[in-house]
Amino acid sequence: MSSRVLPYSMRDVAYDNDKSRHRSFFKVIAQALVTSNTRRDCLRWSTGKFLLLLMIGGLTCLMLTHKSSVHFPSEGFLKGVANGKDNLLKEGTNKIGKLLRRPPRLPPRLSPDELVGNSNSTLDPNRLKANQEWKSRQAKVREAFIHAWSGYKNYAMGYDELMPLSRRGVDGLGGLGATVVDSLDTAMIMGIDEIISEAGSWIEEHLLERISEKGQVNLFETTIRVLGGLLSAYHLSGGEPNSAGDIGLPIAQKGPKPEVYQRIARNLADRLLSAFTSSPTAIPFSDVVLCDRSAHAAPDGLSSTSEVSTLQLEFNYLSTITGDPRYGVEAMKVLEHLKTLPKVEGLVPIYISPQSGQFSGENIRLGSRGDSYYEYLIKVWLQQGSDGDRHLRYLYDMYEEAMKGVKHLLVRKSLPKGLVFVGELPYGSSGAFSPKMDHLVCFLPGTLALGATKGITKKKALEANLLTLEDVGNLNLAEDLAKTCFEMYAVTSTGLAPEIAYFHVEGASNDGPGGGNQSSEYINDIIIKHADRHNLLRPETVESLFVLHRITEDPKYRQWGWQIFEAFEKYTKVDSGGYASLDDVTTVPPHKRDKMETFFLGETLKYLYLLFEDDNVLPLDKFVFNTEAHPLPIKKTTKMA
Repeated sequence: MSSRVLPYSMRDVAYDNDKSRHRSFFKVIAQALVTSNTRRDCLRWSTGKFLLLLMIGGLTCLMLTHKSSVHFPSEGFLKGVANGKDNLLKEGTNKIGKLLRRPPRLPPRLSPDELVGNSNSTLDPNRLKANQEWKSRQAKVREAFIHAWSGYKNYAMGYDELMPLSRRGVDGLGGLGATVVDSLDTAMIMGIDEIISEAGSWIEEHLLERISEKGQVNLFETTIRVLGGLLSAYHLSGGEPNSAGDIGLPIAQKGPKPEVYQRIARNLADRLLSAFTSSPTAIPFSDVVLCDRSAHAAPDGLSSTSEVSTLQLEFNYLSTITGDPRYGVEAMKVLEHLKTLPKVEGLVPIYISPQSGQFSGENIRLGSRGDSYYEYLIKVWLQQGSDGDRHLRYLYDMYEEAMKGVKHLLVRKSLPKGLVFVGELPYGSSGAFSPKMDHLVCFLPGTLALGATKGITKKKALEANLLTLEDVGNLNLAEDLAKTCFEMYAVTSTGLAPEIAYFHVEGASNDGPGGGNQSSEYINDIIIKHADRHNLLRPETVESLFVLHRITEDPKYRQWGWQIFEAFEKYTKVDSGGYASLDDVTTVPPHKRDKMETFFLGETLKYLYLLFEDDNVLPLDKFVFNTEAHPLPIKKTTKMA
């Protein structure tokens, strides 16, 4: 299978609109002379006025002469960049030099206000009606969270997860009450005081004891869910008063004081540090024994690349609020080491050895064990604010190189309708391409959009000339991939996505069953194998819909999110409390699994709620969300030394 990337559209660059075309200064003056009252009075002009007109004409000539010396990239050049033709990019760069650093002036899409009603007034009745509708839907998501929590509280309080069908709890993540900690900041964001009190009180009364007594936990899962949840709760409960105004929400008044969350987080992190300090290399061990502060490798001796590189947001922020640099220093050693290792166009294998510090195998994918490596490259850089650009620029460079590699080696289009998807290279760049895409890959549209605008809206980025051609291409790719992720839901009988999908491509021998929704336009593009038909209530697609709505302001992402939420309500809700995973999304009614993952409360419902929330709540240029959806503040700008 060829690794050639399929042509990719730069439709926004080539867009033509009369309102956005350049109007010469000469034409403006000429038109004014023709249409103004001056025409009637021209015979009475004084010599001074005549000389003024000559001066204006001379300035116009100078401006036109200056303009003629600047050569802008042609339409063919822009399309070449979009199609990944690096040789054309290099040739164009040599011709126009620094001009390529400035983005094309793209006409912005209609804003949600213009789509809903052509009025800038907040009193516009159409706009008010639309806002009320979204707030009503947001309230439904809030009710779903309360229903999920009630099942957990009634049958599994203190356990890691709820088994909603058998109405009991189970410890599958080390026994630290993961659902309690994962859910707390969601309750804070939704303003549910009763749940904040219940979760906060349990944490204050029980979690330190659990940490000191429990045995083995996974470094990655414990960091993103428990440590991340504690740190987010610290901030949202007023731990940093100077930045409280950035949150866009009232500070949570119920539950423990912020210092409680910080103290427990630090105790946990001190024990997790053994995974770093026990390893002979910069790559930490995967498993930690909390009670005796020891760590060891997984049975096969390897760590997942995504797991070792998805700890830095949390440990960096803990160093910030405690003033103790140890946490951030140890975590950042991992990324500094990964920077030195050989890669395939910025892409990395999914396994790495703590013993040798080297990658293991050639399997390259953005699904399980690879995904959040790429996510944290850009987010850790963003988290450090202006300091990131001064000291951690290598992370942004690694991210940019990796995204170019994704577009060149992994992006394809399906047949017959042309859905854009991201496949895998199970045997490296020299092996066959697999048209397999995990639902986990649906984090990528949001990450691409965030990397393009750095959290501000597309409109603002364009007005400030902040988007490069690469940014524009990444943003277009983000929107195309988001559509594919949504169609993975829409193509099934239940309207819920499978864990894994395959795509029909030329020359591949993976024809198979579809999703069951015969009315879907993409029923022949998406293949869902029997072993991959389950749904675990995952958040990645709605995460990307949230980010893309914030950045593009396109209301279709809210519509898609609402459609997904309705499917969750219809097929996964358990009457006695909680929500259940599904065995098969292609059959109706689907058979439920006896499991409610912690991330359904910590991520899926949180992102759906924020999708319908105002943009000033947890703005993306002031917060980064860790890979478990726990918001952490971006470092304030500091003065140059």
